[in-house]
Amino acid sequence: MRLEEQNKIDYLVVCVNEFAEKYLLNYKDAFNYLQKFNAIEFLDNNYEIEHTLSIEDAIIDITHIARKNGGYLV
Repeated sequence: MRLEEQNKIDYLVVCVNEFAEKYLLNYKDAFNYLQKFNAIEFLDNNYEIEHTLSIEDAIIDITHIARKNGGYLV
């Protein structure tokens, strides 16, 4: 696996973990929620920009994307 791919995976894992912590979810439920409402796809497609922002900004962005696509978490 290339370093760039590993960095992207690591970033996605951190974002999912932080999202889970913020919304008091376990990691699996957080991942499934973010996958269902297209936030994982958003992070993957926008990694080049998102990883330059703070993790807090990324969590705000994926929360917004999930809500926009039918998500229900505040």
